[in-house]
Amino acid sequence: MSRIAVFPGTFDPITKGHEDIVNRALPLFDKIIVAVGVNAAKQTMFTLEQRKKWIADTFAHSDKVEVKDYRGLTADFCVKENAGFILRGIRDAGDFRFERPIAQMNRKIVPGLETVFLITAPEFAPYSSTIVRDIHRNGGDVSQFVPENVRLHEAD
Repeated sequence: MSRIAVFPGTFDPITKGHEDIVNRALPLFDKIIVAVGVNAAKQTMFTLEQRKKWIADTFAHSDKVEVKDYRGLTADFCVKENAGFILRGIRDAGDFRFERPIAQMNRKIVPGLETVFLITAPEFAPYSSTIVRDIHRNGGDVSQFVPENVRLHEAD
């Protein structure tokens, strides 16, 4: 049985922290689906197409990474994709407190669906898409926080 993981998120935009989690998880799985969640209630700064392109370009070096978008429950998407794992990065105790009940509910919805937590590398712990968007929105240079191929000014 293949080990397929789904790494869900909005990725608005993808950060070096996201990139690090996927790269470190590559040896653990046969395939990682970076799943861009579409939530009608959530206002994004960048288009779905732009976010998917940035992700695809970031992981172009690996044939083990796929980029897809989805609506609805992550657990249902995992079933559709035959994925037995959800991959999540944990920056701090607050992230764990937030992610733990979601992981438990996903396992209740889909018995056997396991969430794998990777602790963020210390240098990426302060990175979040929210902060990157804020810096960008206010004219700051975010190049040190996003993968090299991500050029936010091109999406404006």
